[in-house]
Amino acid sequence: MKKLLITRVLPEANLAAARARFDVTVRDTADGLTVAEAAQALADYDAILPTLGDQFSAEAFIGDLRCGVLANFGVGYNHIDAAAAGMAGVLVSNTPDVVTDATADIGLTLILSTCRRAGEGERLVRADQWTGWGPTQMLGTHVTGKTVGIVGMGRIGQAVARRCHYGFEMPVLYFNRSRKEVDFPARQVDTLHELMGAADIIVVTVPGGGGNTELIDAAALAAMKPTGIFVNIARGDVVDESALITALATEQIAGAGLDVFAHEPHVPDAFRALENVVLLPHLGTAALEVREAMGQMALDNIIAWEEGRPLPQAV
Repeated sequence: MKKLLITRVLPEANLAAARARFDVTVRDTADGLTVAEAAQALADYDAILPTLGDQFSAEAFIGDLRCGVLANFGVGYNHIDAAAAGMAGVLVSNTPDVVTDATADIGLTLILSTCRRAGEGERLVRADQWTGWGPTQMLGTHVTGKTVGIVGMGRIGQAVARRCHYGFEMPVLYFNRSRKEVDFPARQVDTLHELMGAADIIVVTVPGGGGNTELIDAAALAAMKPTGIFVNIARGDVVDESALITALATEQIAGAGLDVFAHEPHVPDAFRALENVVLLPHLGTAALEVREAMGQMALDNIIAWEEGRPLPQAV
């Protein structure tokens, strides 16, 4: 029986399915594997089911490796050096498609919460500081009909755009490094800065790491309208957090909604001190049926490897 390491506790249905087929070890901590721990795991286990925060950098793939497959739990895999894994003979997969709708839903949650100041409003009520309804109380941004700008028009970007267009009658603009045709009304613009300046609401959905690291920098934020709303459901490292904090604190932009952070679970104190930012603890796929589907997809890739078949979701 092959030895399988699962680096975080998964839903019980996934653990039961894994234990029915493999000799399973489950880490019971929320902390990701360090590089040294990842290297040791590669030497000790036949297969690993890792996730965000596990540091499978190039240094982890040195030496004699027992592991043949890393079946990542999640669509983003910038914590895995896929090139180094390939050179070491370790296959890598991820879990696309099953995360698309849930992540897009969180994007809409953040658009609405930020524009309509829902976080501020709930804090007001919980603090028993609400003095009653008034015509000018907590005025926010009306969402219907506003122009949304999507940074990265992949599966999730398109799912957000469809919700905005069909649900809220929002004109859709998007920036994508390559030409991308979509099956709903939307217009691709040539540069990121053009998008940032033209849209009322910006939603970032690009993969993390690589050339996307701090893609949203001070210059990109400076191109936004002062009434602009910024939403990130991609990866935290896509944004220069210091520049975003400055833009929010100086009211260079109106607000932000964030589900991801550069050094999770650490969230800068400066974000918590601001009223015009909505902060979520990486809830993008946090629905039981979605997490179960992700876990099963990862297991299906490990089973394919065990049986000598191509990985269905190889990266």
